[in-house]
Amino acid sequence: MNPLQGAADRSSAIGVFDSGVGGLTVVRAVMERLPSESILYFGDTARVPYGVKSVETIVHFAGQITEFLLRKRVKLLIVACNTMSAVALEVIRSMSPVPVLDVIHAGAKSAAEATRSGYVAVIGTPATIESNAYVKAIHRLDPAIRVVSQACALFVPLVEEGWLDHPITKLTAKEYLRSILQHPVDSLVLGCTHYPLIKPVIREVVGNRVQLVDSAEAMAQEAERVLQERGLSRPSSALPEYRFCVTDIPLRFRTIGERFLGRSLSSVEVVQL
Repeated sequence: MNPLQGAADRSSAIGVFDSGVGGLTVVRAVMERLPSESILYFGDTARVPYGVKSVETIVHFAGQITEFLLRKRVKLLIVACNTMSAVALEVIRSMSPVPVLDVIHAGAKSAAEATRSGYVAVIGTPATIESNAYVKAIHRLDPAIRVVSQACALFVPLVEEGWLDHPITKLTAKEYLRSILQHPVDSLVLGCTHYPLIKPVIREVVGNRVQLVDSAEAMAQEAERVLQERGLSRPSSALPEYRFCVTDIPLRFRTIGERFLGRSLSSVEVVQL
């Protein structure tokens, strides 16, 4: 038996992880769609950003986090980090005795369904963009769709700094998105779970003709389907427990997280991997 095989059952939590605060977009969607499910969130705030690190480093970090969550006996893993989904998904799946869902597949599916012009844009961290993971995922669904990609390395640190509506963030967005807007794109994939936190800024730059696609809601729907198929859904009357683990600076995480989730983060703890 896999040494990480836990006694996961219906009462176990859903494990969600990201390099920092961005994965809370997925947590919020899961909370809203599956209000009786408990959630254990892990944000690797001491080592963010992931998107500018080497593939070997990202794979190593992803393995550490996967092991941590599996030892907590989660019943489902949601990789809410596009960078980890792009370069470490197979390693995560090889370690996990429980189902693993990832944001790239969900985002690609939503973008392929949303586009009418057949022209999709993807923004993400350098590691995600260089992996070509979104292009491959979209083309598996529809080879005719044209995809233009843009790495946005500064978005994650700006979000982590809490500069969600700062003039520097707006200027950065204009610079990053300038080349994308030269193409007839009608769908823009927010290829990092941090990016929805600056969605109003991105919307201001790209205008209303471009649909912004983030995979949080699609992930919540997929989680619901998998839990139902495997008989792991908690009763609708069950009271959920939400736990949030970080590797550094819990106060900063709580400040940004509460602003985004619209609720208090009463259980935030610092853990060492």
